[in-house]
Amino acid sequence: MLKMAVLLSGSGRTLDNFHERIEQGSLHASIKVVVSNVDDALGLSKAEKYGYPAFHAENNDDINTILKQYDLDIIVLAGFLKLYTPPSALTKAVLNIHPSLIPAFCGDGFYGSIVHKAVKKRGCLISGCTVHFANEVYDEGPIIHQQSVALDYDDNHHVIGDKVFAAECEAFPEAINRVDAKGIDFFWHRSEG
Repeated sequence: MLKMAVLLSGSGRTLDNFHERIEQGSLHASIKVVVSNVDDALGLSKAEKYGYPAFHAENNDDINTILKQYDLDIIVLAGFLKLYTPPSALTKAVLNIHPSLIPAFCGDGFYGSIVHKAVKKRGCLISGCTVHFANEVYDEGPIIHQQSVALDYDDNHHVIGDKVFAAECEAFPEAINRVDAKGIDFFWHRSEG
């Protein structure tokens, strides 16, 4: 069972999903601490309600000072809208989810509704999400899991976003369970081939 830190910037919808799945026993992890770079993020209030230690920290050094107090296996970016540099001991243990099928619509500047608008503008009929390890370049770390969703011709970017988020709710816990089963190094070695 993986011990996780969750970093977020907003409403905590992904935290809700993790908490529910941990309670149900379908996510093989435990949340040890939640940190937000936004002091009034709704996700912090939710973390407190769930009983998780919850902190506000605006920069990497402050975040990492908090994380040092906890025994952690992975750090999960759950709607964390800032480039994060982990402590050296956890450099290869940071997971992120991106709202497209990487390598499409990813990289610096592509996040949230910007991705869904680009998907709509291009006329894509498939989108989805990618869970990957984070490194120093946006969306370039080893891929853990991808899940696709079918789009209709008349889907607007809001509908696309809703479909992709529903896929994220399945894909992110599945990816964490895969990391728990296979280990972090498996995915980093796999991407070297």
